[in-house]
Amino acid sequence: MTTSSVATQSGPQPAGKHVPPYFRSKTLTAALAFLFGYIGLHRFYLYGLRDKYGWAHIVGIVLGAFGYLLLKETERASMLGWVLAFPGAVSLLAAFLSAIVCGLRPDAKWDAQFNAHTGRSSRSGWTVIFVVIFSLLIGAFLLMTGLALTFQTYFESQVEAAKTISQ
Repeated sequence: MTTSSVATQSGPQPAGKHVPPYFRSKTLTAALAFLFGYIGLHRFYLYGLRDKYGWAHIVGIVLGAFGYLLLKETERASMLGWVLAFPGAVSLLAAFLSAIVCGLRPDAKWDAQFNAHTGRSSRSGWTVIFVVIFSLLIGAFLLMTGLALTFQTYFESQVEAAKTISQ
């Protein structure tokens, strides 16, 4: 069987995506997205090292780390720190969302997209459900924490601006 026939038998794929010819576990993909999704490991597992979105995760988390350090150093006063932290936050939250989406996809649809050429089928159990639950809990917690810190910083800056005007 040639590589082109494998690619055409693997079901509908996003434009420009080549799916590697090995079996891909839905549970492992969800776990990789939960644990290491911020560096795109789940994307590299599914699509290989040429996946541009996997590399975008790495770039986003590196920028986010620099932004976080800058915000920590300036006590959340650096606009550049906020701009740099944003891609890191998006990468982190997208990883938890990917874990939820992969984990909740029905096994038949998962196999039609990723395992049609292998002859094997997925049998996800409780493990993937726990990954989804923890992804939802931690992702929601991080999102709410980020929003609270953002609003707190904004309102503190407004109070400081009002103090300088009133003097």
